[in-house]
Amino acid sequence: MVPKAGSFKRLRLTEERLPDPGRGEVQVKVSAIGLNFADVFAVYGLYGATPQGSFVPGLEYSGTVVKTGPEVQGFKEGSKIMGVTRFGAYTTHLNIDQRYLVPLPADWTFEEGAAYLVQVLTAWYALVELGNIREGATVLIHSAAGGVGLWANRIAKNFQAYTIGTVGHPDKLKLLEREGYAESLVRDRHFSARLKEKLKGRPLHLVLECIGGKIFSESLKALAPEGRIIVYGSARYGQTGTRPNYARLAWQYLRRPKLDPQKLIEQNKSVMGFNLIYLYEDAGKMNRILGELEKLQLGKPYVGHVFHFDDLKSSLKLFQTGMTTGKVVVKV
Repeated sequence: MVPKAGSFKRLRLTEERLPDPGRGEVQVKVSAIGLNFADVFAVYGLYGATPQGSFVPGLEYSGTVVKTGPEVQGFKEGSKIMGVTRFGAYTTHLNIDQRYLVPLPADWTFEEGAAYLVQVLTAWYALVELGNIREGATVLIHSAAGGVGLWANRIAKNFQAYTIGTVGHPDKLKLLEREGYAESLVRDRHFSARLKEKLKGRPLHLVLECIGGKIFSESLKALAPEGRIIVYGSARYGQTGTRPNYARLAWQYLRRPKLDPQKLIEQNKSVMGFNLIYLYEDAGKMNRILGELEKLQLGKPYVGHVFHFDDLKSSLKLFQTGMTTGKVVVKV
């Protein structure tokens, strides 16, 4: 738990008694935890949805049902599950409303189960619910070797999309090739020119943007009329220290891109933003989306890094560097 947001050094391992699950709830013994950038920003105190005061970070997990409360249907003691929670996943046990659980596929490991829900929901919501992806669209996906990026490519391929993935380091390009990206490139100082080359005259219909700054601006400039750029993160604010560098953050904030709505009208472009945590408030929609995703048969998650619970801080520090691929998972 974190007594107060602001630094990784404030993460504490504590014990407390967990009551029996209430009506419609189950108690889960957690086996694996999936890390997300929201976890880092929450611990830093830079995430708007972070609870006030002390809190337990973590948005997704997998494990086994050990107790059930009244009126629970579909789950029983021993059921293997994967689930989401609005914080609270960095733990060994938790009580959760059954609506936020789904069965773990029989051929998936707990690590794979903890690598699925948040990022695949993010990719679908960005591409389909907001992006209005159409068959044959050209889609630019930033952080393409990360969990969201890999799922986004697989989903877009179901729409016969032409996918272009970007990464921050050339070592990640081979993974994009294995995953079936049509084109890939490194986000360096030649990004704009290289993107134009990769498009090969195609109109850019849709961008999944999670970097911010100059990359956002250049992606918006490359967008075709009627195109949409969906913003779901801002990795440029990420750091490698144990606490935020507020001077650097202030400089970045002041230099952030500014949008003129009149220009968007003239160019016929759309910029949309979302925070997946608010989908947690609509369990019905979330489960509807998961049903649609199941039909696509997207395959297993790609787990790039696995840590032990006792080494949680190290996993977060690696996550900060931007050198990870796929999902970072912590075994409990």
